[in-house]
Amino acid sequence: MKEKDECDAQRKRLYPNRAFGGDCHYRIIDGDTDAGTTAGKAAGVGCKSNLNQWGLIFALYTQDNNGYFYNGHLHGSSSGMGNGEWWRECMRPLSKNKKMWLCPTAIKHRSTASDQSPATAPFDAWRVPASQGGDIGSYAPNGWMCNPMPGLSSLWGRGPIENHWRTHQVAGAYNVPVFTEGWWVDGWPKETDEPFEFENRTPLLGVNVQEIQRLCVNRHGGSQNCLFADWSVRRVGLKELWMLKWHREYNTNGPWTKAGGVQPSDWPQWLRKYKDY
Repeated sequence: MKEKDECDAQRKRLYPNRAFGGDCHYRIIDGDTDAGTTAGKAAGVGCKSNLNQWGLIFALYTQDNNGYFYNGHLHGSSSGMGNGEWWRECMRPLSKNKKMWLCPTAIKHRSTASDQSPATAPFDAWRVPASQGGDIGSYAPNGWMCNPMPGLSSLWGRGPIENHWRTHQVAGAYNVPVFTEGWWVDGWPKETDEPFEFENRTPLLGVNVQEIQRLCVNRHGGSQNCLFADWSVRRVGLKELWMLKWHREYNTNGPWTKAGGVQPSDWPQWLRKYKDY
């Protein structure tokens, strides 16, 4: 009852002039804590709380759009929509509390670059140009959730277009990632994507270049927090990322899973100590 009351209160704050019916179907799954210090555990709880708020916002957004996500463009155009502007512009009116854009372990952007820049270390945030809102964040969406416009064969160079989920109303939604921690503003993972060799350096950021690396960040002792399409939030082991259903045709038993034949020695040195999946 307390969770529902808090959910209703947040909905009213976001949409003060709107009437709602039914229950709020999102939840945060607890029962696991970050290893290490009390401060580390608190940061993990704070990160989950942020993603819980994002779950509410995504639920409201899709409710207003017949169950569908954003289309990856704005006003029918991709002009000026790079650097994740296609989702940030959609969600910014609903997420004015800038704290919820930042994992408590990664609240500052430390690069001296004058324009845009990805996170430069796990405990760093990304930043986009002032011309595109100047947002600073440490989370990123799964680009495969987009609902691309008709007639496209790919979206921002990613395809095939049929692989996009488009909606959260799908079978197995509990394993479909919507929003998680990230080095940069978005990512379109594939099961064949390789892990990055280094733990504390910005990974590869090219289009269709090992994009799971963008969304694999070691901020919570070998795991990270993730919001799923059923609006649940849970911690995911870093190697477990390869077992999530990122897009419609994603093979969750791909080459970087135990079922797919990966060996402990196949992982970069920094990942070998963490749990296999």
